[in-house]
Amino acid sequence: MSRVSVCIALLFLLAVGLSIPNWLAQEEVKPKAQTEEAWVPNYQARTMRSTVYNKEGKINHQVFAEKMEHFDLLGFTLFKRPEYSLFAQARAPWKINANEGTLYDDQRLQFETDVVVTGKTDDGLLQKVTTNFVEINLNDKTMTSDQYVNIAGPNYVINSNGFKVNLETQQYELLDHVKTVFQPSTHH
Repeated sequence: MSRVSVCIALLFLLAVGLSIPNWLAQEEVKPKAQTEEAWVPNYQARTMRSTVYNKEGKINHQVFAEKMEHFDLLGFTLFKRPEYSLFAQARAPWKINANEGTLYDDQRLQFETDVVVTGKTDDGLLQKVTTNFVEINLNDKTMTSDQYVNIAGPNYVINSNGFKVNLETQQYELLDHVKTVFQPSTHH
C-alpha cells in the first residue's frame, strides 16, 4: 500500500471518527403535544354561549363561559367561569357553575373550584350540591366527585366524601357518607 493510500485511509478514518459523536447525538424527537405549539390555543372566545341539540332536535346541553380556549393538539377545551346546563331526557336541566371547567375529547367534563350543581328530582325537590370538583361523563350521563360534597334539599343536608349520580335515573351513591341532617317540614 502506498503512502498516499495510507494517508487517504487515515484521513477517511479521522473524518468518520469525528462524525460519530454527531450521529449518536441526533436531535431528540419530541411528540407534538409536548412542544410549545401545543400550549397555544387553536381558538379562543370571550363571553361565549353554545347550545347543542340531539338527533330529535331537543336541547342536549348549553354552556356559557366568560372565556373559552380550545387546544386541539392537547385534546381539551378550557372554560373560565362556566355555566353549564345538561338536559337529561325530558327533565329540567342540571345546572353546573364553577370557576374553571375542562372538556376533554373523550366527552368528559371536569369542573373545579366553587362548584355548585342544581337539579330537580322527580318529586319536585330542588337539590343543590356544592363541592370543589365534579366530573360529568356525557356518554353515560353520570356525575362523580371524589371530593367533599354537601347535598342540600328543602328538608335535609347530606355531607359525604365523594358521590356518584346517574343523571338519567337521578340515583345517588354516596362514596364515604359523613353525616345527614333531616328536618321534616311541619304542615299547620
